[in-house]
Amino acid sequence: MSVLSRPLFPPVWLILHLLAQAALHRWLPLATLIGPPWINLGLLPGFVGVTLILWSLALFLHHGTPARPFTESTALVTTGPYRASRNPIYLGLTLILVSVAVFLGTASPWLAVASFVLIIRRQFVLREEALLRARFGAEYEAWCRRVRRWA
Repeated sequence: MSVLSRPLFPPVWLILHLLAQAALHRWLPLATLIGPPWINLGLLPGFVGVTLILWSLALFLHHGTPARPFTESTALVTTGPYRASRNPIYLGLTLILVSVAVFLGTASPWLAVASFVLIIRRQFVLREEALLRARFGAEYEAWCRRVRRWA
């Protein structure tokens, strides 16, 4: 398998979308939605996003299950942020993009947020759900009834 035929994983999608946000802000800013000093409010979703990601990864490590997408899970993690969201890592990545969009202050960076949500849902969430359903069966179904998807 060549490097170019490998799937792009969520952190790569995040970097590509961060670059898209910067480009859109620079060359197609559209309307200004928020200005200084209010743009500093963008720090809050970024902090929450990073916290969610690190907490979730720590739980995966604690339970001895891999965090890499499409790697067979050895445990169904349902504690911590997984009590409120089935996908807190993806939610955290999205909050980082929201943070940047607020900090930039223009409308166009929000297009990258929407794009990221659609790509992650299609390329990862739906496929991972099928794998978890096959691996954990009724336990996974019960968790799905209690906890919402990330978006």
